[in-house]
Amino acid sequence: ECPVAEKQTALTESEWRVMEVLWRAPATLMELVRTLGESAGWAKSTVTTMVRRMEDKGLVGHEERGRAKLFRPLLAREDAAMAETESLLRRAYHGSVGLMVSALVRNSDLSQEELAELYAILDRAEGKEEGA
Repeated sequence: ECPVAEKQTALTESEWRVMEVLWRAPATLMELVRTLGESAGWAKSTVTTMVRRMEDKGLVGHEERGRAKLFRPLLAREDAAMAETESLLRRAYHGSVGLMVSALVRNSDLSQEELAELYAILDRAEGKEEGA
């Protein structure tokens, strides 16, 4: 388990951008500058500041690779997604999973595959309760 997920309730939009790059593969600062410069239009100073702040928060870490630092995520994508989902559930749906799922189903054109996936998830959840 990642202790960061408990401290960090949700990533900022900018932190998500950096993490998306690092979840794909560890990167040097210059690789981050090149990637985020292209995708977000960020200057080197912006990337440097973001990475330093994220390191201070415990979201990313680095190891020395010669003269460069290789940055890697310390927060798993699944933990970040779960924190974001729990935050949305609390804020927008007053903690009600039923309200959230209802809104998603009502406002989406779900395919038969997506509906089957939802049924499978509910079946697994029901099986967990029966086994308890």
